[in-house]
Parts: sequence; C-alpha cells; structure tokens
Amino acid sequence: MKDANVSLNRSITPETEDLLNKQIMMEGMSSAHYLSMASWCDMKGYTHSAQFLYNHSEEERMHMLKLFHYVNDAGGHAIQPGISNIKHKFNTLREVFEDVLSHEINVTKSINQIVDHCFNVKDFATMNFMQWYVAEQREEELIARRALELFKIIGEEGIGLWTIDQEIGKLEASMAGSETGAVK
Repeated sequence: MKDANVSLNRSITPETEDLLNKQIMMEGMSSAHYLSMASWCDMKGYTHSAQFLYNHSEEERMHMLKLFHYVNDAGGHAIQPGISNIKHKFNTLREVFEDVLSHEINVTKSINQIVDHCFNVKDFATMNFMQWYVAEQREEELIARRALELFKIIGEEGIGLWTIDQEIGKLEASMAGSETGAVK
C-alpha cells in the first residue's frame, strides 16, 4: 500500500525523474568543468577568462539547484551527483573555449531530449519548466561561439591572447541583449 501512496504524491513519472536527475548530474559536471577551467586560466594569468568561467561555474550550480528543487517539489527525489573525471589541464586558452562550446552543445541535446520526452508523455508542467533551460542553452551556446570567434578575429600572436582574454571579460555583458535580438 505504501507504493500506491508514493505514486499518488508524485506529479512526475519515474522516467521523467530519471531524466531530470541525469540533467542534474550534467549541470553539476558543467559547474565542476568550468571551475577547473577557471583555475587553469587563473594559473596561466588569463584573469578575465578565469572570472568569466568562475561566474559560469556558479551559474551552472544554480541550474542544478533549480532542477533539484523542481524534482523534489514534484514528489520525486533529486539525487546529488558524484562528480569525477574532470579535466584539469589544457594546452591552450582556445582549447578551453572549444571544450566550453562542445560541452554546451551536449547540454542542449540533453535538454531537448527531456523536452521531447515530456511532450510525448504529455507532462506539460515539466515541459513548461524546461523552456527556461531551452532559452538558456541558446544563450550559452551563443556566448561560447562568440568566445571562439575572438580567436579567429583577433589571432593568438603577439598581444592577441591578452586581447582575447580582455574581450572574453566583456563578452557576457555585450551578449546580454542578444536574446531579444538587440545585439548580433
């Protein structure tokens, strides 16, 4: 009888809960990856890139907590992920931002999988909740692409890396209006 009561107190299916817990893991991994990248940048003297990545690490943790609360509030059980296999050494600043873009694309795919699942099982509340993540991922990918474009536009020779680091520090603020189409 206890199992029947548990299911009555849930507004998400076990399958949805599982997908959301996998996303919690992914957001936790994102936070850890960005923290590691920030530390590497700090160690190499890329202070603006380091601060950019420290901020993104905190943002990803917030994304994880937002999912955590949603799962628990919907009657599920959010699981604190174990985080391992974090890359700590990078060859170049460009490699850091290539990894950022690659990671954000993987997060987008995961978010899309959750939204698709929710649509198919008609879990419109969770699908609606996930729309924030859909919009957020568009912004995350855009910023990562713009960071990589700096390497192409400025170049890495001479004071190029110093200039790229400076511009990455300004990137987030300059992209703030892009979601409304104000900045392209």
